[in-house]
Amino acid sequence: MYDLKSMCADDFINDAEILETLKYAEDNKNNIELIDSILEKAKPNYTDHGTFCKGLTHREASVLLACDIPEKVKEMYDLAEEIKKAFYGNRIVIFAPLYLSNYCVNNCVYCPYHAKNTHIPRKKLTQEEVAKEVIALQDMGHKRLAIESGEDPVNNPIEYILDCIKTIYSIKHKNGAIRRVNVNIAATTVENYKKLKDAGIGTYILFQETYHKESYLKLHPQGPKHDYNYHTEAMDRAMDGGIDDVGLGVLFGLELYKYEFAGLLMHAEHLEAVHGVGPHTISVPRVKTAEDIDPNEFDGGISDDIFAKLCALIRIAVPYTGMIISTRESQAVREKVIRLGVSQVSGGSRTSVGGYAGYSLTERPHDTEQFDVSDQRTLDEVVRWLMEMGYIPSFCTACYREGRTGDRFMSLCKSGQIQNCCHPNALMTLKEFLMDYATDETRKIGEEMIKAELNNIPKDKVREVCKDHLEKIAEGIRDFRF
Repeated sequence: MYDLKSMCADDFINDAEILETLKYAEDNKNNIELIDSILEKAKPNYTDHGTFCKGLTHREASVLLACDIPEKVKEMYDLAEEIKKAFYGNRIVIFAPLYLSNYCVNNCVYCPYHAKNTHIPRKKLTQEEVAKEVIALQDMGHKRLAIESGEDPVNNPIEYILDCIKTIYSIKHKNGAIRRVNVNIAATTVENYKKLKDAGIGTYILFQETYHKESYLKLHPQGPKHDYNYHTEAMDRAMDGGIDDVGLGVLFGLELYKYEFAGLLMHAEHLEAVHGVGPHTISVPRVKTAEDIDPNEFDGGISDDIFAKLCALIRIAVPYTGMIISTRESQAVREKVIRLGVSQVSGGSRTSVGGYAGYSLTERPHDTEQFDVSDQRTLDEVVRWLMEMGYIPSFCTACYREGRTGDRFMSLCKSGQIQNCCHPNALMTLKEFLMDYATDETRKIGEEMIKAELNNIPKDKVREVCKDHLEKIAEGIRDFRF
């Protein structure tokens, strides 16, 4: 039976409820009166105390997903863009993945790291190698990392992950520093989540891959990840362990996308109902070609147009969450979905273990890649591209370090005060990048953007303080934040 407050995955991601939802959506996909009422409900409410959105239930959002009336789809896209601007302005947060180890005991059929793959060399970074990778990432200009590792209790125990986090935070090279480490590792225990929290991580990210239980069990035939309920209930254990920023995601293409969409929103609703705060981020990866993996083997592949619609409707349904898109997607696809709701992108990414140190900005190893990287531009090129489209590339990590996480971040976002924090922080971290790492062309565009964007800081006092900090950054001082 469907129960969003249950702590059992079979109840809060209930198959019967999803199937009923999909039937309801199909039956009402041309119900203009209902569709208009759903869109009206989702519109931002602008008040003197901030901007508020009700979001949508999984069933309401599924009706919009099923609707393919062109003028209504356009309304959805326009609404997604409005909501994105209301809460995230024109800022885009930048990060990079750091692969620590590809040793894995699971046999996930869509991942080249699966235990039976004898073609891929296995590698695990030593702490000295982690330090070299961090220096290489700092020299690119990165401040925020997402660490990745296969599941292997012998080669990649929690102690190894914790040692890596400690090493990452300890490296200060020239003006570089990694100020926030997000963690994407296998489902674990409350005790281990407490250890990650104590280590100072930002967001704990775990992709569900698929919410369809029968498909999940087939896609994960062996290994600890085979346990669907343990995996699906991981976010509850993470929050019980004190991690209040968690990131959801499905791997679109493994199962039919309408089913996954409903399950993803049900998971978000569950976290909100039980813990008082929904997911901090939602990632939207698609199955891509990789060593020993052919995405055409899966039946749930989706077109770029459907992918864009999914991104828009996630933004409408879960308005306050950050949305992440990686270099799995091409420049053209990323350009389209940034407008529709994406608020975080990776740049200059390598998906190999040890993929940064010892390589130029334009070369990349392929022997231990988890998936093909579609957007292979350098970080400088990504930063310049964003600015040329009118977005502020942000390397900000202030909210984590100021304790503005979980419901505290959400209340700041809902009140509209985020513009007085995130906007100046974005400008100051962009200034750091321009001074320390940018090419002349990128620096010129960035300086012009900063000058123009200062006028968009609402409070006079905040604007003046920001100006003063920007001048000090030009003089060589680093790490100001609101």
